[in-house]
Amino acid sequence: MKNYKMIVSYDGTRYFGWEHQPGKDLTIQGKLESVLEEMEAGEHPDAERRRITVIGAGRTDAGVHARAMTCNVLLETEKTEAQIQAYMNRYLPEDISVNEVKICADRFHSRFKATGKTYRYTLWYGASRPVFDRKYVTVLEKKPDVEKMREAAELLTGMHDYKSFCGNPKMKKETIRVVDTIRIEESGNYIRIYFHGNGFLQNMVRIMTGTLLEVGYGKREPSEMPALLEARNRRLAGPTAPPQGLTLMKVDY
Repeated sequence: MKNYKMIVSYDGTRYFGWEHQPGKDLTIQGKLESVLEEMEAGEHPDAERRRITVIGAGRTDAGVHARAMTCNVLLETEKTEAQIQAYMNRYLPEDISVNEVKICADRFHSRFKATGKTYRYTLWYGASRPVFDRKYVTVLEKKPDVEKMREAAELLTGMHDYKSFCGNPKMKKETIRVVDTIRIEESGNYIRIYFHGNGFLQNMVRIMTGTLLEVGYGKREPSEMPALLEARNRRLAGPTAPPQGLTLMKVDY
């Protein structure tokens, strides 16, 4: 049995997120595992069907996308890396792609070994509609003040306790994270916010985006960010931005 590292892209529109959900079969993790289980069963027809677990670097929410999710899985197969990739892309639905398969060290763990992640949140404003990007952007009624959003973003970077930006009210684990970059770029009618850090709490990027938009619309001032961090109170932060604008871009190791 060998440990395989995989890079996976997916359109999360119709899925209940990466991770298995009680009573909800449509997850990215579930789709990958079912295809790999069929692959192994085809190679070992006389053996008892083995339960396979694919470990992801993160747990993207329902409706959230990924350009390069890293995952790892233990497989008992005679197939080459290229053959595994070809098999998976043949039988996975068209909104999931396996971009790379490599044998890795036995001790490699896609979540525990990750040192950083990059997320991108995409916003769009304008009189027309982003017809061809509608599944991957959040549409705004009007343009926000991007410069004020940048001021606020600067105050949210660094090593902080981000409990105010955690969507899990029962979170008991450490909520201190390092977010070293929040970069806001404009291109035409698009506003793209890039977040890079050593880890993110549940809904953290979406709550930070919702808070930055409140700053952009004059509902709060950039100078409020330090007090908001210090409060460690989710109710004081902005709304959770919709899932479709969020994409996991890269995982660092």
